[in-house]
Amino acid sequence: MDPVTIGIVVTVVMVALLLLRIPIAVVLVSTGYVGLVLVMAVRTGEFDLARGLSTANQFLSDLPYSSTAEYTFTTIPMFLLMGYLATEAGFTRDIYQTARLWLARVPGGLAVASSVGCALFAAISGSSLATAAAMGRMAIPEMLKHGYDKRLATGVVAASGTLGSLIPPSILMILYAVFTDQSIAKLFIAGIIPGILSLGIYVGFVMLRSKMNPALAPPVPKVDMAEKMAALKKSWNMLALIALIVIGLYSGIFTPSEAGAVGAAVAFLMCIVTRRLDGKKTRSALNETLKTTSMLFAAVIGAYMVTSFTALTGIASELTSWAGNLDVPPVVILLSLTVLYVFLGTFMGSIEIMLLTLPVVIPIIKGLEYDLIWFGIIMIKYLEIGMITPPVGINCFIIKGVVGRSVSLGQIFHGVTWFIVLDVITVAILILFPDLVTFLPNLM
Repeated sequence: MDPVTIGIVVTVVMVALLLLRIPIAVVLVSTGYVGLVLVMAVRTGEFDLARGLSTANQFLSDLPYSSTAEYTFTTIPMFLLMGYLATEAGFTRDIYQTARLWLARVPGGLAVASSVGCALFAAISGSSLATAAAMGRMAIPEMLKHGYDKRLATGVVAASGTLGSLIPPSILMILYAVFTDQSIAKLFIAGIIPGILSLGIYVGFVMLRSKMNPALAPPVPKVDMAEKMAALKKSWNMLALIALIVIGLYSGIFTPSEAGAVGAAVAFLMCIVTRRLDGKKTRSALNETLKTTSMLFAAVIGAYMVTSFTALTGIASELTSWAGNLDVPPVVILLSLTVLYVFLGTFMGSIEIMLLTLPVVIPIIKGLEYDLIWFGIIMIKYLEIGMITPPVGINCFIIKGVVGRSVSLGQIFHGVTWFIVLDVITVAILILFPDLVTFLPNLM
């Protein structure tokens, strides 16, 4: 069996194991290890199991340190800690309440506020799942209490929760930047305009539907200015923190790692000054940061194992050569990748898809001479669509866990259908007008 065939077989097995919901780190490490054993065993034309085991064991002993001992990876726990501290201290609740009060009187005001709240929460959490879970607990009961359509209420939060991957800081952006050797800061800044565009399209759609069919989103009682200002006073600290990070990154005052450290430190100081943090909440934030970081780093180790294996099989170079020889415009291949990512997103999580496909897809994108910063944002939009697409649509299951029996899973998936269409439109706009992604990074 030649290395390319081994690569194909092992990749198929890898996807099958992920479909069985086996933890991503276990799948990547185990299949990467077995693949390395087999490829190195047949490398000289004769099957030499001892050589394959020796090489794979050497990889396995070196990778846990060499793959994670990168300064840029310190960005991950710092931003995670910032988000968990803000959540434990209740700052995220303040952000939503501010958006709810200020936007209450616009058509579909509570749904609009939920979308804006998700965007603001995304700017301090870096995680789509955390955004959907946190905002779902706050926003959906409020909308249902005021008679909002169940499909609209759950669909807007499930879809807007995906903005956690696109609006900086983003864990997916950090992983993409490390594996493609791109600037984390530029990726963060590149996500700002697409993030605002996605949010604007969501908000515009909700307002239009609510205006056309007021029964979907009944108006809520008027709120006086004093109440609005009191809410704004409570949330100014998080708004200032978000502005500090974005301005620091764009101006070059902070590196991404420094921005994460500054963000975590400032969030901690804000919690202390406002007396919102006690020992129990601090331990909870630290524990959640440790667990999430450990999970991500274990997946990174496995991804490097798979990357090493894939490089030795020659699959990436074969596919790059094949794509380059196709008598079709490069955009056709790009659209084919769109279909691939949306399809994978129907039954796999975002991190799994990214770590599984990057070793193969990035050489093709380089061969087509697309900008890797631009493609990173496009890929994340693909992954966002997958997070709300049936039958898995992991954000939809997160929302189902929040609402319990009050809303069926079918109603949630029905609610996100329009938002999937909106995301496809957003991707089309970003492909047709790439400067929307590259404009700000090119000014840095």
